[in-house]
Amino acid sequence: MTKRIALATSAAHPELHEHDLPLVDALRATGLDPVAEVWTDPSVDWSAYDAILLRSVWDYHVRYDEFTEWLSQVDKAGVPVFNDSGLVRWNGDKQYLVEIRERGVAIVPSQIAAGACLREVVAGLDGQEIVIKPTVGAAALHTVRGVAGSDELSRAMDDLPDTVYLVQPFLSEILTDGEWSLMFIDGEFTHAVVKRPAAGDYRVQVMFGGEATVTDPSPAVLESARTALAAAGSPPLYARVDGVVVNGRFLLMELELIEPYLFLPEFPEATEKLAAAVAKRV
Repeated sequence: MTKRIALATSAAHPELHEHDLPLVDALRATGLDPVAEVWTDPSVDWSAYDAILLRSVWDYHVRYDEFTEWLSQVDKAGVPVFNDSGLVRWNGDKQYLVEIRERGVAIVPSQIAAGACLREVVAGLDGQEIVIKPTVGAAALHTVRGVAGSDELSRAMDDLPDTVYLVQPFLSEILTDGEWSLMFIDGEFTHAVVKRPAAGDYRVQVMFGGEATVTDPSPAVLESARTALAAAGSPPLYARVDGVVVNGRFLLMELELIEPYLFLPEFPEATEKLAAAVAKRV
């Protein structure tokens, strides 16, 4: 029998994001029956599927409690999720960076601060240019940049919701050299891009005008990315390793294992590789 796979997406992209559409054809070519399903739709019978592939679930971070409850329901139904639901839960909160640092991975220096502790942590960095971002977040939501101790940053912090944050130094290398994203499928490196922000901005996401260029990483950057990925445990089905090179050393910014944009249009060969990896695991 043909195995059915649900491509979990968000209500904003009920038919998947356009960049994922080639994946549908690639999955069909392997003999699977892929169907886009909105993860928040209560009418979906997830037990009718042989597996669930997270794709355009780009609202999980603003409905995180609901998202983790949905994962629990899927687990109870016995339907495997890619990436694995346990790995997704671990990766959903950026506090994993502290854990992965303890495993020997070089990360962007990070402090975790919640509630009133946020201003205390920021005060200890007086005069330094920093970035503050939620530990559960994506697409630069509730992310602010500024000089610790400045009135401008203090006012920006007034508007931040009461949650847990990462406090990191702002790395000027993002403006000059860009941020690396290295893609892995079934543990194997496929392609990489360098993302650069638009002039006058520091955010590399395309919605803020950022651009990405397919670029071959140096052996040192690739090895550092492999080390970061290995620290997460057994190879995930798909992964994106984000980082920046500072003084010749690759520092991990994020390990994206939930539903990252994989730059498939920029490197179409990876679409077939991802489909084949899914078929092998289902």
